[in-house]
Amino acid sequence: MAADFRNEASQILKEYLFYQETVRARSSKTVNEYFIDLRTFFRYLKIHRGLVPSDVEFDKIKIDDVDLNLLKTVSLNDAYEYMNYLVRDRNNKVAARARKCSSLKGYFKFLSSNRKYLDKNPLEDLEMPKKPKKLPKYLTLEQSMELLNSVEGDYKERDYAILTLFLNCGLRVSEMAGLNYTDIRTDNTIRVVGKGNKERVIYLNKACVNALNDYMKVRPVDGVKDKKALFISRNHNRMSVKTIQAMVYKYLAKIGLDAQGYSCHKLRHTAATLMYQYGDVDVRVLKEVLGHENLGTTEIYTHLSSTQLKSAADNNPLANVSKNDSDD
Repeated sequence: MAADFRNEASQILKEYLFYQETVRARSSKTVNEYFIDLRTFFRYLKIHRGLVPSDVEFDKIKIDDVDLNLLKTVSLNDAYEYMNYLVRDRNNKVAARARKCSSLKGYFKFLSSNRKYLDKNPLEDLEMPKKPKKLPKYLTLEQSMELLNSVEGDYKERDYAILTLFLNCGLRVSEMAGLNYTDIRTDNTIRVVGKGNKERVIYLNKACVNALNDYMKVRPVDGVKDKKALFISRNHNRMSVKTIQAMVYKYLAKIGLDAQGYSCHKLRHTAATLMYQYGDVDVRVLKEVLGHENLGTTEIYTHLSSTQLKSAADNNPLANVSKNDSDD
């Protein structure tokens, strides 16, 4: 059963989560993730402090009694011991620990800075686990063309339009599922609602315009349950995230990329990489296109292809100097 902070959280936890939901306009999914992270910490803390019987099941520990008195006792050492527990007992990878660390820091900053419930933020100096930097996985230009050329079947116009938008606009799969046909504008732009309900407008190039025009000619109208939805499933519903993912996996499998870790998100990586490598796009412009909050998130796409690296080496002014030349 999904977690529900409204029923499970104490009042001082709800205050923070409602703040995230209303003032910060975080999505319900994001707020729920914050709650699950904080719930895990306070369950651990209650065990660590001997506030629950030793034989109680971890997932049965209630946190609806977490109050300011308990929060005032939390120390930086508690947080680091918790991080060790996540590694030792829960086998959390770096990314999961980093997220839980961020959730903790955000909550205690709220308690100390926003609400002044705490005189000092005990977790201000808590260091985030360092995530190893990995280059994003993406399709080459040739693979992207092969993927588009693989589209066929009864829904070929719809599927082609979705793949074209993924590869040209770098949408998140949730953003794709949330598109309405009214989001397409006459000036060849499209309105996209991203994380935290933040809107952005993306320019549609010729390929996107043509693909959407072809799809709109065959888009179902009669019997459609969500009249505004842009992409319609075979059951005449709005295509869900899972349905779009399944469609993408089908075509990836068709060109032999299904077992190589490719996904909808990798198509977003592909769009960003191709724009940066071939389009001479400034990273700050790319940040706006992708809807990133921080420039640092976008900078991962500024990796260079092997061709560019070879070209840089070949164009070094010393590239053609030999030993004999330097001896003259």
